Amino acid sequence: MQPDLTPRGHVVLATADSRSFTSLRRRPTTRAERYAIGRGLRQAVPRGSLGAWEPPVGRPDPITLVMESHEGRLERLIPVRVGRMVASPYGFLRGTAIVMADDVAHLPATGITPVVCGDSHLGNFGFYASPERDLVIDLNDFDEAHPGAWEWDLRRLVASIWVAGRQNGASEDDCRGAVLSCARSYREEIRHLADLPLLLRSFERLDADRLHAHATQDTLVAEIDRAAARARTRTSDRALPRFTQETDGERRIVEEPPLIRRVEGADAEQIAEALDEYLETLASHWRRVLGGYTLLDVAHKVVGVGSVGLRAYVALLEGSSPDDVVFLQLKQARRSVLAKYVHGDNAWHAHQGQRVVEYQQALQTVSDPLLGWTTVDGRQYYVRQFRNMKGTVALDSIDAAALTDYAGIVGHLLAKGHARTSGASMIAGYLGRSDKVDRAMARFARGYADQTEADHAEMVRAVRRGVLPVESGV
Repeated sequence: MQPDLTPRGHVVLATADSRSFTSLRRRPTTRAERYAIGRGLRQAVPRGSLGAWEPPVGRPDPITLVMESHEGRLERLIPVRVGRMVASPYGFLRGTAIVMADDVAHLPATGITPVVCGDSHLGNFGFYASPERDLVIDLNDFDEAHPGAWEWDLRRLVASIWVAGRQNGASEDDCRGAVLSCARSYREEIRHLADLPLLLRSFERLDADRLHAHATQDTLVAEIDRAAARARTRTSDRALPRFTQETDGERRIVEEPPLIRRVEGADAEQIAEALDEYLETLASHWRRVLGGYTLLDVAHKVVGVGSVGLRAYVALLEGSSPDDVVFLQLKQARRSVLAKYVHGDNAWHAHQGQRVVEYQQALQTVSDPLLGWTTVDGRQYYVRQFRNMKGTVALDSIDAAALTDYAGIVGHLLAKGHARTSGASMIAGYLGRSDKVDRAMARFARGYADQTEADHAEMVRAVRRGVLPVESGV
């Protein structure tokens, strides 16, 4: 198998397109051959070349890209989104997947394309409940998930580590150490998983108890324990008194404008109909279980940074008693920011909510059993549990040594996700056992952290000039 070079110099070699796996009668390329293919790619894409970053001539203006990403969002929430992005360089990075996608898509890459997260920054890893109600940690945001270059995900992750480290007051040496830890962990975990049988690697997971074995710093262990304990309290029944109140004998969601606004009338009826359609996307058992609940109320609830302005609803469902409740979240799904760099303007995914769900299930070892998708007023959504023991490690609560420790954990998790889909043996063959790619990623992360801070400063200036509206503190 010889790679084909595209006009950009990328290698098109392996893809996670599920349509490629439609027969059990075709013998796949052997693992040894895949390792050899990966090693051979070093000639076309030297490992040290992954460290290069310099803004190219003609680089799109990041503020223009941000404004383009605002098209189709709720106008009243754009100032909230800008306020969250302008607050810090890390907030800016979280909200600008569209900017980084354009940047990394034009950098050297091997062409090995598993399913990738598309927005794998440090804050998009966290706790949630498995179907068995165990607390696990994994990637937990998939709005941009798509087949794509593994390098795109790793670059976004290491850049976010450096930016977050600076924001926490870590030295440049500390930031470099954290990035090296992340890249080394990614490389070693890919090698480990590539050597496992295909089916076995799909069961690898990291739960809260096993996480302690990966954390050596006392400050990180303490923060993991705190975050895990808090996550275990984030369930629908615990949310009931916080988010709702009784009105005329009926339970209703409490409004907190502009972040939470109840939906009524025809709009509420459309969402109710969409939730009935969503039931058809669930496995039969979970469709029966959820069918035992009744929809009581719906509200629009602002979440995150990158998602602010897109439509996101919380639905309150009640079972056979007032304390038997489930909160569902409907999040608007649009085309991944990676899509145009993979297959141009072709509408490969007919339903973007379905895309998010299927790629989430591909990247996570275990997923929310209530994941599904639907359409409301022509807009596509995915649906999940709103309170499902979700939680994150607070980055501002850990010191530089703990950051290095945690960076290794998320590098491990990213490798696990990629290895579940396609190309693990080729990636492992390319990476090898030396630290060449680790050091290259450290060079890239520092350069892109500088770029992120410069772009953030430009956004601050745009706000001051009145080019972008802003509402801070929400």
